[in-house]
Amino acid sequence: MDEYEIVERVKDWYRTGSIKAFHYFLLIDRTIISDESYKRSYRHNASISKQVIGEVVHDGTGYESILEFPVLRWNFISSAYLYKKCYVIREYSLFGPAPLPNLKYIIYCITGITAHELKDRLVIELVDLDVAANNLNLPKIVSSVLGPKLLSENNMIEDDEFYEINEHMYSQKLFAGHTWNDAKIIVFRYFNENERELSKEVFKISQAYQRVFRPYRVVYNTKTWQPVLM
Repeated sequence: MDEYEIVERVKDWYRTGSIKAFHYFLLIDRTIISDESYKRSYRHNASISKQVIGEVVHDGTGYESILEFPVLRWNFISSAYLYKKCYVIREYSLFGPAPLPNLKYIIYCITGITAHELKDRLVIELVDLDVAANNLNLPKIVSSVLGPKLLSENNMIEDDEFYEINEHMYSQKLFAGHTWNDAKIIVFRYFNENERELSKEVFKISQAYQRVFRPYRVVYNTKTWQPVLM
């Protein structure tokens, strides 16, 4: 599947109305299953871990900043990258009990909540995991933290190692001279607190966001299911 096909598949899955969980997996056969279903299946068929090609994050929000910049709100890139590289994080069970060597995409599927003025919008952003990880310097960061463990099959990572990797990643000023968290605060203030004097800074952050994550983005109107600008 290419990016267009994956986003269309996620849109069609969303239209079924059967979404109840926050975190799902996209399998190579186009099936989308919850993380709980995946973990149950893994107990009977460990090879299912090799069928996972995408992580699908679904949520609703009342904040326009999250609809505009979903990756800044939910960071799964570092943990997804570690699982792809055949690590398992000891206390981080969202990705299950085993590495996901064929994980390629993170797909953010975000809707406006019922009371929100954008309640009829579905935002889907697809991020290529390798592209984003490289632009976030994760290969170097992971190597510096884990040292000789790097590329060891099925190596268990302790919580403190995972947190250290995230600390290094978050501290980089990759977003127009801002760290990840500072950029998130600025776009929140602009969109949700109407601080319009931040418009130039938000524009620069938006350019950096595109450069770092290179998201394939489609916004749908959930009444017509046609693509719209926002």
